[in-house]
Amino acid sequence: MSGSYDECAGGDDTMDSFWEVGNYKRAVKRFDDGHRLCNDLMGCLQERAKIEKSYGDQLTAWSKRWRQLIEKGPQYGSVERAWLAVMTEAEKVSELHQDVKNNLVNEDVEKVKNWQKEAYHKQMIGGFKEAKEAEEGFKKAQKPWAKKLKEMEAAKKTYHMACKEEKLAAAREANGKTEASVTADQQKKLHEKVDKCKQDSQKAKEKYEKSLEELNKCTAQYMECMEQVFDQCQQHEIKRLTFLKEALLDIKRHLNLTENASYAATYRELERTILGANTQEDLKWFSNNHGPDMHMNWPAFEEYNPDQTSAPPKKKKPDGAPPTPSTDHVAPPGDRSSVSSYEKNQAYSTEWSDDEQPASYSGNENGGNGNSFEDDSSQEQDELTFKAGDELTKTEDEDEQGWCRGRLDTGREGLYPANYVEPI
Repeated sequence: MSGSYDECAGGDDTMDSFWEVGNYKRAVKRFDDGHRLCNDLMGCLQERAKIEKSYGDQLTAWSKRWRQLIEKGPQYGSVERAWLAVMTEAEKVSELHQDVKNNLVNEDVEKVKNWQKEAYHKQMIGGFKEAKEAEEGFKKAQKPWAKKLKEMEAAKKTYHMACKEEKLAAAREANGKTEASVTADQQKKLHEKVDKCKQDSQKAKEKYEKSLEELNKCTAQYMECMEQVFDQCQQHEIKRLTFLKEALLDIKRHLNLTENASYAATYRELERTILGANTQEDLKWFSNNHGPDMHMNWPAFEEYNPDQTSAPPKKKKPDGAPPTPSTDHVAPPGDRSSVSSYEKNQAYSTEWSDDEQPASYSGNENGGNGNSFEDDSSQEQDELTFKAGDELTKTEDEDEQGWCRGRLDTGREGLYPANYVEPI
């Protein structure tokens, strides 16, 4: 131990060593730093939690928006399901990022907060109990040695001053011998002054050497006591560093979604759905519902029946047509496959913008210039006349022949073919 101290003492006098009086304060400051670092870590995690929540919210909003566009758009069949599966992936991943946020806030932040509370005990007068105990321990260990050091410094100063006086006296004596004006009596006094300075210098040197010897005797004890207090500080720091490492591993586990079984399952399911898209089945479905394989009531000769109403023949709804809700939107003959999501909803830009919102749909794609579905001259009083873009409210459900009763915004009520409208 003494060798270690001697090495420090024998180096640069300006070295800011731990063993210098008062330099233990850096070890004490670690308690304050440790408490502040806990606060910094909690702030760091709370910011990351906000990012996770924001990302999850954006995924959900994106999924909802595009799910509506896809469902209303012209894509159909298994490829539509595969496309919609991407939206499902976004919803599930959004939930996982919300879980990350919850784990960071409810588990990791709380864990750091609880450890901080247990590790650092605030005092009424300010500061922490652990820091105060360490500082008192260092002061107690350093006090005897600091006292001896102060005595040694004073003795050294006295010795150096005596040496300076001795040199000045010797110089004056030498000058007196060369000057004729200096009498023999004066030369004698100068010589006596030199002798006295030599004696004072010798005494100061002996006192200085003695004080240094006493200082060196208590140095080993001083170092041992200081190291004991420092080791106590180190033990506390070991606990902090060990906890921090464990906490960071927990944070890594919460952030790393690749280790989450649900995350991997989400992409396996997405891949299964995409690979399950069947081109031939989709083409067959389209042909059955919108192509030459559709059912058709071809015109046939009908005898005059005087009991038959004058209303025109009611059109039969195609197989697989969607049910009609209470509020319908008049569309041109056909179904959603005849109008794309871009035309029906918005002119969507392919460039990303955080502020981009779906454009609202006016409900009249032809500027209100669409033709009526039936000519007025051929309409009965009980039948509604309407054009593309009109909206009506259904008042009676569809009958067996595919006709509904409804009311236009003008207030007029009547019958209309169910397959000429789409729900909104």
